[in-house]
Amino acid sequence: MDYIDFHCDTASRLFYKDKELFRNDFSVDIEKMIQGECLAQFFAMFINNKDLQSPLQTALDMIDNFYRELDKNKDYIRLALDYKTLMDNKSSNKISAFLTIEEGEALEGNIDNLKLFYNKGIRLITFTWNYENSIGFPHIMKDKASFGLKNFGKELVQAMNYYKILIDVSHLNDEGFKDVLEISDYPVVASHSNSRAIKGNSRNLKDDMIRKLANKGGLMGLNFCSDFMAENYKTKIDDIKKHIHHIINVGGIDVLALGSDFDGIPNQVEIKNVSEMNKLHLALRGELSEDDIEKIYYKNALRVLKDAL
Repeated sequence: MDYIDFHCDTASRLFYKDKELFRNDFSVDIEKMIQGECLAQFFAMFINNKDLQSPLQTALDMIDNFYRELDKNKDYIRLALDYKTLMDNKSSNKISAFLTIEEGEALEGNIDNLKLFYNKGIRLITFTWNYENSIGFPHIMKDKASFGLKNFGKELVQAMNYYKILIDVSHLNDEGFKDVLEISDYPVVASHSNSRAIKGNSRNLKDDMIRKLANKGGLMGLNFCSDFMAENYKTKIDDIKKHIHHIINVGGIDVLALGSDFDGIPNQVEIKNVSEMNKLHLALRGELSEDDIEKIYYKNALRVLKDAL
């Protein structure tokens, strides 16, 4: 079955490890995506801004490196900028690559840099990672739990709506999430976040947050990281299914998508890499209708891409 995955950290690993996209020893490469029937993969330019002199320049260098990989492999994978280019790529039997940024400090607090990234093909930005930045505060800063978006963050929501760039609230604290949902005119995504009721980690979404996201027409991508999914080090398919059934009960089937976080997570997963994405499909048969499984795998993502880009 076709799938769309809203988050992997492969692009940053290719950059730092000097590996290639066609074949590598990571969880995501072209050979594995073809085997797994990938329709589209969102590739995050992950920026750890703790020790970087220029998060902006690092992001630009990472994007350029990934473009070189796309150029080398244009017979298999092509850049996607919106719903139309994704469908054009599908018609040409090509995988679509969406470019994203994980850590909004890549903008360095300058709204003009948003247009720069838009022109470079970025179509989703995760507002925070694990550090306070010019946009807002991450979930792990418990002493800042009552703080919402900063003024630049509120301005950024409106600017991203203007440019049709998806806003990603994964890693953002609850008050920041609330601000984004109130300000944005377009669907919002939590590209790689699970249910806090099932796994009590502040990285996950509370039930009321899931409902608000669903009511906004947004979606949340199931994250395979065991810290946000399971009690054991290895994430099993049964763990993923627990989150799926709870999220459906809370927010409905239309809020669910995939956001594996492959190549950004340290733990083992029963779905070992993207070549095995169909394992979850097979496990859900008999528990969900085929149409509902397709919604999780790609149909909900297509709807949001069509609405928001």
